[in-house]
Amino acid sequence: MRCVLIASTAAELLFYWADAAFLRRLRPPAATAAQGPALEDSLNTLFAPLIISCTALLEKLSDTYTCFRAERGQHLHVLHMFGDCLYIAVNGDGTESEDDLRRTLFVLRRLVEAHCGLVTLDAHLIRKELRPADSERRERIWSLLRGLLETYICLREEDQSFAVEAVERLIHPQLCEQCIEFLERQVVQHINTSPERGGDEVGHAFLLVHTKLLAFYSSRNASSIRPADLLTLILLVQDLYPSQSVEEELGPQPAAGKSLPRGPKRSESIPVSNPSSHGATEKESDDQQDTDDLSAPEVYYTPEPSPGRQSTGSESWSESLELVGDGDADTADVQMAEDLLQTLGPLLSEASNPRRIFLEANLRDGSYLLLPHTMHCFPLWPGISLVLLTKGPTSHVAVTLHQLLDGFLVLEKKLEEGQEVGAPRAHPFLAELRQRMDKFVKKLSGQDMQLQNAWVEFKNKIFSRSEAGSNLELLHALGTVKRQLCSVYRQLFLTPTSHSLSQGLRDRAQKLMREKLLDWRDFLLVKSRRNITMVSYLEDFPGLVHFIYVDRTAGQMMAPSLSVTEKSSSELGKGPLAEFVRSKVWSLIALARRYLQKGYTTLMLQDGDYCCSYFLWFENELGYKLEVLEMPVLSDDSAPIGMLAGDYYRKLLRYYSKNQQTEVVKCYELLTVHLGIIPSELVVQQACNLAQRLWEPSRIPLL
Repeated sequence: MRCVLIASTAAELLFYWADAAFLRRLRPPAATAAQGPALEDSLNTLFAPLIISCTALLEKLSDTYTCFRAERGQHLHVLHMFGDCLYIAVNGDGTESEDDLRRTLFVLRRLVEAHCGLVTLDAHLIRKELRPADSERRERIWSLLRGLLETYICLREEDQSFAVEAVERLIHPQLCEQCIEFLERQVVQHINTSPERGGDEVGHAFLLVHTKLLAFYSSRNASSIRPADLLTLILLVQDLYPSQSVEEELGPQPAAGKSLPRGPKRSESIPVSNPSSHGATEKESDDQQDTDDLSAPEVYYTPEPSPGRQSTGSESWSESLELVGDGDADTADVQMAEDLLQTLGPLLSEASNPRRIFLEANLRDGSYLLLPHTMHCFPLWPGISLVLLTKGPTSHVAVTLHQLLDGFLVLEKKLEEGQEVGAPRAHPFLAELRQRMDKFVKKLSGQDMQLQNAWVEFKNKIFSRSEAGSNLELLHALGTVKRQLCSVYRQLFLTPTSHSLSQGLRDRAQKLMREKLLDWRDFLLVKSRRNITMVSYLEDFPGLVHFIYVDRTAGQMMAPSLSVTEKSSSELGKGPLAEFVRSKVWSLIALARRYLQKGYTTLMLQDGDYCCSYFLWFENELGYKLEVLEMPVLSDDSAPIGMLAGDYYRKLLRYYSKNQQTEVVKCYELLTVHLGIIPSELVVQQACNLAQRLWEPSRIPLL
């Protein structure tokens, strides 16, 4: 029984998601047919006292409760204030811990930020975005967030990369290199030099096989993509095209004229170029899909050998590769690809609608800011997708607006602390902020009179000696300027726009990519299910049951396949043994985070017949281990450890690098599960040897 919601400080519901059990508890069975406003009224009635009391405590004490239990300890509530919005998560069946609920809230905040950008800085405008007056648009936005939230919770429980919050690569260096070369020459460069690109420029292109990254290419002028944002993009793709069972993906493709079997579309995102896009449908339960698989015998698919590496990315790989199957299979494969293109026609045009996404970019001066991108997602086959990220011609305006808002936030903080900021000499940044703002308002040339009037009023209050206002008046005027800047940002980047790649360019990129990967399709789909196997490690590491190796600097992880869903299975199969080992691994991840939060970098415990261990360490660029400093201790209500929930590891690297300014610092993690009969000394020795063995493969380039 779970519920997640966002509310304003005025107890207005801005978003909610609840499972069926919570809705049944909220309303009697006779009233379950009521939907829409009636349900929102019930939620408002239920949570209004909690929201009002939380807001009152913040106003009176500048502090409030962040977690509590109700009804004989069965219902766990976790609250967190982001700006002027209160995020609340409730669990009443004991399936989620406090850390799980808090992590869900922080991930939801990231998803809202990824779709709304800097508009989240203003309470009035974010209310308009999350709860628009148009009920159809509101339901479309809420369905989008609900689908993403459900997809994230599902992946967090099933996928190791989302459990540890790091990107997992599909290990195949030859194919990775060829794909990067092809993405550069045949996709990115072709689109960026074409007159049909509509003012957009492709900055990044990457290939996904389920949740695993096959190849990633960035153009020279593009800003870098943080691993946390890349993991968010993988979540978006999985939400659009959920993974299917192995039998469905590897089965024969449909003939021309028949529909392509695929999983339900989990949510419909907000289109950029088509304001009349239809609303999203509610996400259906996966239970109904999987009922047919429960009775089916367990089938293991053995792929044909992967094609050899004989060609470059600029050639057609099928010309010089040793093809799978008979020598006459070429024509049949090409015909199958053409038939598939026809059957995918309506689906692809719908799927490739551009979606506005705000990603954190790293500028040359080392600063980070949210830049608007347009995401184009093309399903090549079920489970394999091509993603393009483009930037429009007004991206430089987003940089200016971000810098201006950052300056006003610094100024707002000083005013709230009671500092006198009227003298430019005492605060040099104030003169620079004034110069930048004057220049920006001048460039608008009177197009936004509200911003111009708000800026003139603020300047008169803060710089005029005769009309100098009090800090309270200045804060009010500054808030008006911030709102108008956010309003300009919203008009530029959150309203439908005509700038996007032409349909012809998108179709060409997708068609060429499918042709080049045609011979690899089955191999990639199986490889993604069995990316790394434990068999190759058992001889050198006796007693080792499972491990997860994470490069926290690059945000990447390596681990043997471990899946117990009906859609796939690992070497352990789908029985109770696989579920038992999986539960041990997930419990170790949660326990390691709790100890890391308290400042511990090493953990070893005997758990029944198993020995579980966790290690975090730092190295320089040459691979030499650095001395571990005293780790920071975090409070229980701090941001959860991970990438999606606040990027703890980036802050940790920044903290550690202060004392290691002469060399580049790298951070790594290793989680292992051994048989309990293995002595602890041998476990530590194996962990060191395993980390050394995995160090080199992790340096396979992605860019």
